[in-house]
Amino acid sequence: MSKDAVDSAALDASRTDASRAPADAGDAGYSKDLKARHVNMIAIGGAIGTGLFLGAGGRLHSAGPALAVAYLVCGIFAFFVVRALGELVIYRPSSGSFVSYAREFLGEKGAYVAGWMYFLNWSTTGIADITAIALYTHYWSFFTDIPQWVLALIALAVVLVINLISVKIFGEMEFWFAIVKVAALVAFMLIGIFLLVTQHDVGGQTPGLSVITDNGGFLPHGIMPVVIVMQGVVFAYASLELVGVAAGETAEPQKVVPRAVNSIMWRVGLFYVGSVILLALLLPGSVYSADQSPFVTVLSKIGVPAAGDVMNLVVLTAAMSSLNSGLYSTGRILRSMAMAGSAPKFTAKMNKSQVPYGGILLTSAVCVLGVGLNFLMPSQAFEIVLNVASLGIISTWVIIMICHLAFVRRAKEGLLTRPGFRLPGSPVTEIVTIVFLLSVLALMWKDPEVGRKTLYLIPIIAAALVAGWYAIRRNVDREAETLMKAGK
Repeated sequence: MSKDAVDSAALDASRTDASRAPADAGDAGYSKDLKARHVNMIAIGGAIGTGLFLGAGGRLHSAGPALAVAYLVCGIFAFFVVRALGELVIYRPSSGSFVSYAREFLGEKGAYVAGWMYFLNWSTTGIADITAIALYTHYWSFFTDIPQWVLALIALAVVLVINLISVKIFGEMEFWFAIVKVAALVAFMLIGIFLLVTQHDVGGQTPGLSVITDNGGFLPHGIMPVVIVMQGVVFAYASLELVGVAAGETAEPQKVVPRAVNSIMWRVGLFYVGSVILLALLLPGSVYSADQSPFVTVLSKIGVPAAGDVMNLVVLTAAMSSLNSGLYSTGRILRSMAMAGSAPKFTAKMNKSQVPYGGILLTSAVCVLGVGLNFLMPSQAFEIVLNVASLGIISTWVIIMICHLAFVRRAKEGLLTRPGFRLPGSPVTEIVTIVFLLSVLALMWKDPEVGRKTLYLIPIIAAALVAGWYAIRRNVDREAETLMKAGK
């Protein structure tokens, strides 16, 4: 989208009925300290994480070069989700993001489900992140004697302090975390292209198409492994929705958000799909493994000194970035819910730096349980929580698309005006995206070791949500009455 188009979208947004949209009480009191560069880098950081730096190795081993197509397909649907959320943000910026939109278009029950499933996603992702940080730190011999759970606790404490200081510090940390990740990927891609052009030997292989054709072709193990890895690929794109949350703390969301959202698509194509294609052209999929970054595998094969140390530092940075983002976003989401009565009251509290510390502390408390998990089951902690988190992110994305469908329906009824920045192809785009996400969920059944066990958790989570709703519905009604009396 050109600069003129973005500015036009912003102008259209100012002419919409956003001023008459229901205000979210949870939006009051925030600073507007996030700059355009922060939001842009949060968008990049959301698109690049451990799912690529570490997860691509095991997926290349099982799915082969066709993994690039899986990343492309999932990336397109991830873009649709963020584009839909971007349109809602232009309509009405809110730190409560999709929870606030669910409240407006689906009612308080919808907001309740959206908020707590997102909390489930990020609290369990936080456990995965601190577990990953501890594992990556153990890579260096200096830390091997320190118990995994101690390293996990230190990582949580450091990121917690960063989040509690101010949103500006959070933005700066994400900015530099993203710079590190992008620089590492660009450097690797330049090295990979050089190896391809010069036909430099890589671990006894001459890079090029022959690496694919001589090792089973594009689908060396058939289509089913590609289908099974879809769940992990979707999880790799988790946190793209952070752009919507960050918009509530930037001064000009109508200008910043469209540019950040539109840039996601080419980043997905360049960094994810491009990197996987390069990896597949350099070495056979069988050489890669789940317990080593595929980038480290390639660099070690060509004898790059300290390749493992450098990439381990990058992967460590990606995990720290994810944990940082998780505490940030759940703090804002929980505050929006608390102001409506569907989350504990203390999660609505803010400190002098205008940071919702109550929600951040609650998420951190769940992560502390993860420290205990690292103590009891250090070898299994990562896989256990990663699969629970995948249920949270899929449900969050489905809810965003349902909200957008309701938003478009109201616009057609003349109850509100859509901004110029829109999700193309509505309502077909939303429906196809929802079907795709639910299909990914259903296909997890094909994976008896991990995916099927994860699906067994759905009835338990559903029962917990129902019980929780009956426990807090009086609080919700009370808060709604209070707002009505206040004339809001």
